[in-house]
Amino acid sequence: MKAVFLSCNQSMFDAVMDIMDDMDITGFTGWEELMGRGTNDGEPHLGNHAWPTMNSALISVMEDEKAAQFLAALKQLDDENHKQGLRAFAWPVTDMI
Repeated sequence: MKAVFLSCNQSMFDAVMDIMDDMDITGFTGWEELMGRGTNDGEPHLGNHAWPTMNSALISVMEDEKAAQFLAALKQLDDENHKQGLRAFAWPVTDMI
């Protein structure tokens, strides 16, 4: 099992949800209106007068193979919308209740 965490520009969140629906990934916890700034490029998303854009984030636990497919789909979305900002990470899940 893997936990996939992603953060993206709020404008991309619907596209992320469409990917999840297409892949039958139903369980997640999400957060709205988060601040963030990319590591190398892109504009900050700080929710202020100078940088009004905000991020959304979510975490979802899934099987390893599904996580790899999900990350590949997210990479494609990011490649197509690079300046919008999307980052995703996967961690092993050792226990779950």
